[in-house]
Amino acid sequence: MAGPVMGKFFLQKEISGNTRDVFEDILEERRVSSDLLCAMKSFAPVIYQNLTPCHPSALKTIVMESDNLQQAIRQISVESGEPFSVIQKQASRILDEMGHNLKLGAIRLFALSLSKIFKRLYSKVFVNLEGIQRLGKAIQEHPVVLMPSHRSYVDFLLISYIMFIYDLAIPVIAAGEDLSRMKFVGPFLRMSGAFYIRRTFHGDKLYWAVFSEYVTTMLRSGYAPIEFFIEGQRSRTGKTIHPKLGLLNVVAEPFFRGEVYDLYLVPISISYEKILEESFHVQELLGAQKSKESTSGLIKARKLLKDNFGNIHIYIGHPVSLRSMASGIINRSQYNLTPRHSFQRPSEDVLKFISETAYKLELQQIANMVLSPGDLIATILLQNLPVLNYNLLVEKIYWLRNLTEEFGGCLDWPGMSNLQR
Repeated sequence: MAGPVMGKFFLQKEISGNTRDVFEDILEERRVSSDLLCAMKSFAPVIYQNLTPCHPSALKTIVMESDNLQQAIRQISVESGEPFSVIQKQASRILDEMGHNLKLGAIRLFALSLSKIFKRLYSKVFVNLEGIQRLGKAIQEHPVVLMPSHRSYVDFLLISYIMFIYDLAIPVIAAGEDLSRMKFVGPFLRMSGAFYIRRTFHGDKLYWAVFSEYVTTMLRSGYAPIEFFIEGQRSRTGKTIHPKLGLLNVVAEPFFRGEVYDLYLVPISISYEKILEESFHVQELLGAQKSKESTSGLIKARKLLKDNFGNIHIYIGHPVSLRSMASGIINRSQYNLTPRHSFQRPSEDVLKFISETAYKLELQQIANMVLSPGDLIATILLQNLPVLNYNLLVEKIYWLRNLTEEFGGCLDWPGMSNLQR
């Protein structure tokens, strides 16, 4: 596999236990070599079955001309009484607002900027090598959906940065429409692979038809992984939020309809020693109104570059075959009885399967989180409010550490050469 997988500058450490994963610090090489040379390197990403990537404008044409969307437009035209051409123009506008505009030049600028920012903000950014190798193999064999945990806006940036560093196909990422309205930032993120969707579009048949066909077309083509956060929003407490099932239902549909042979779902666990938005999350939990994303707010946040936010651990989990999970549970023949373009609510057994799959993926995210001493200290203090003797605190921390190890948890403990699992 291309990329600096075993680069000599990478700091490595292992997770020990029944399985071993080597973690590499991807910032180690960045601290001793040129960020510009890294950003301008030859980029030949691993892609699905060696297909030629589809240009964003060509992708939009394919979506607009698809039989499914054309039939949906006809149906909506009949139901609403609006001319077909009017509905088609509306669909085209929705697609323009939604679609990504991935460009390699933007990705290179993105990589250069993040290399410098991450070196200022973080001590180390660790990635599990085996996960990178598994992901590269999965991308070559089947369409892939990346599903990271969501604690910070940095989650959005990290995965694309890692994919570039290791010569893997840059993902297209589902992002909230509010980000698209940020001056300069919105268009740049779009050129870095973001496609923007409304927070809610319940009952809007045209929007749903365009969105569904857009995602399905990307999965069928397999030219880039799709990425979305199954939690739907950032967790303010550090605890995993109940999954949102809409996007998972959409990405699973091409498999149910037999348009792809299989689909790999890849849970990714991102563990922060300290998140950038910590102070804002505290204010929100105390009742303050969530501040809207804006370019001016991002500029004001530059003062954070003076702080150090410790380490990040990214654990790329084992790809989960949707075909294997659905075997013996979902009868896909039911999809042969209805036209592919028709609007239909998934059956109860499909909805149940999607829900169970979502929770299983979240449990895998949780199982692969890397815990720091701060996590253990906070746990003990919260269970022993309002006060706790210092010596007893230390005793309880070591007790919890040993308990975590016995149950297979992953710890990044000071003074250890290896991560304990």
